[in-house]
Amino acid sequence: MKKPVLGVLGATGVVGRNILKILEENNVVYEDIKFLASKKSAGKEIEFKGKKYTVLEAVPEAFEGINIVLASAGGSTSLALAKEAVKRGCVYIDNSSAFRMEKDVPLVIAGVNDEDIRTHKGIIANPNCSTSQLMLVLKPLHDFAVIKRMIVSTYQSVSGAGLAAINELKENTIAVNDGKTFQNKVFKKPIAYNCIPQIDVFCENGYTKEEMKVTNETRKILHLKPDTPISCTAVRVPVFIGHSEAVTVEFEKTITPEKVRELLNQAWGVKVIDNPEAYEFPTAVEAAGTNPVYVGRIRKDIAFDNAITFWCVADNLRIGAALNTVRIAEKVIDMQVF
Repeated sequence: MKKPVLGVLGATGVVGRNILKILEENNVVYEDIKFLASKKSAGKEIEFKGKKYTVLEAVPEAFEGINIVLASAGGSTSLALAKEAVKRGCVYIDNSSAFRMEKDVPLVIAGVNDEDIRTHKGIIANPNCSTSQLMLVLKPLHDFAVIKRMIVSTYQSVSGAGLAAINELKENTIAVNDGKTFQNKVFKKPIAYNCIPQIDVFCENGYTKEEMKVTNETRKILHLKPDTPISCTAVRVPVFIGHSEAVTVEFEKTITPEKVRELLNQAWGVKVIDNPEAYEFPTAVEAAGTNPVYVGRIRKDIAFDNAITFWCVADNLRIGAALNTVRIAEKVIDMQVF
C-alpha cells in the first residue's frame, strides 16, 4: 500500500492540535508529515511523536510533495489555498464551510457515506460540527425507515467558536462571580450563565447560517430529496466542550423506540445510554475527550406520526472536526484515492 505524505494546515490552532493528537492515537500510516500555518505561526516548533518539526508558512509552494492535506485554517484560507494545493497533486480535506455545498465536492462523514470519497476531484469537505454528530445516528435509522421530516435544536459549546470564545466564557464567568462588569467581544450577548439563540449570521429567511448548514448538509450527506423538510434552531450555551442536540424525526415507515435502540446499539461510532429512570442519559461533560456520539432519551414522539425523539451529545472538537478529518484521511489512504 502506498503511504502518503501528510500536511496539517492550521496545525497550531485548537482543531489542528486535536488533529495531531488523533493522528497519533489512530496510528495513521504516512511516509512523511509537514505542518503548515499562517505567517504569524511560521517558524514555530511542533513536537509530534517525539520528533520536532518546524511550522511552514502556508503558501502555495509549501504544498509541493504533499499527498493529503488535513486543513483547519478557516474558510478564507481554504478559498485561497485549496485549489493551489490540488494543482500540486494534493487531496485537500477541508474543515471549513468553503466548499461544503459545491456540487462536485463530496461532503463526508466517515462511516456514513464513505463511497462519496471516490468521487472527489481534489477537495473533500468535512461537515459542520453539529451536522457531523447527527449523521452517525441518523444513517442507520434512515436506512431502515426513511426520513420524512426532522426538527433539530442544538445546544452548542463555546469551543465551536474557537479559543477566544473559550477564554471569554472563563473570563465572563469569573467577572460575574466577582460582581464585576465584563465587555463581551466574541459573542453578541454575555455567555456566562446564559444561552444565546444565535450562531453565525442571520439569513433572509430568519434562520442563521449555522441552522441552514444543518438543514442543507443533512440532505446532501444522506442523499435526501432536496425538499425534505428539516428545521433547526442553534443555541450557544455556557459549556466548554461538547454539543448537545434534541432531535425529532418523522419516518416514512413505522419505527419503535425499541427498534431505534437495537439499530443504534449496532451502529458504528454510536453509544446508547438510555435508562432515564436511573438518570442514565448522556451529557456534554461526559462526552468531552471521547470519540462516540452518545444517544439517550429515545422515545416515541407524541406530536407526529411514525416519529422518534432523542437526545445526542458528542465532543465537537473531535467528531465535529478533528476526528472526522482524520477518519476521512484514513479512508482516502485505505481506498488509495490520492
